[in-house]
Amino acid sequence: MVELPKHYCKQHANQEREYAPRDKQAAHRYNTVTRNRDDNKRQQYNFYRTRRWVYLRQQVLDDQHYLCQYCKADGRVTQGKIVDHVVPMEVAPDDKASVDNLAAICSHCHNVKTRWEQSYYGTGKDNQLKRVSSVRSVARINKMMNR
Repeated sequence: MVELPKHYCKQHANQEREYAPRDKQAAHRYNTVTRNRDDNKRQQYNFYRTRRWVYLRQQVLDDQHYLCQYCKADGRVTQGKIVDHVVPMEVAPDDKASVDNLAAICSHCHNVKTRWEQSYYGTGKDNQLKRVSSVRSVARINKMMNR
């Protein structure tokens, strides 16, 4: 039995730390004060907090049936709960709200793609954006990620 307000019994208490809800105020403070110091990052962070993003995100997940489009390109079926910008917002800020530039993605593929974007586009903290052509095809990105 579980004693409220805990979410796990004594036998599985060690899992509570893994899955405990994040402190939203601390995350917000970190994102607004520490992480997003430059104007570009602040604009990205603020976009993800809009009703427009919430609506777009849900629309993409519904349209793509919560399936990771990157795994799908490899012929695998994996649940994807994250919505990813195919071409990152830093590279194509005008496409940030375009459904054609959004894809459902699983956490594993999202981590791999983030590392790929950092090396290909030069995105991310302390990186310099490179002058390279935008890749708009999920299947092509999948091949370029060396999967």
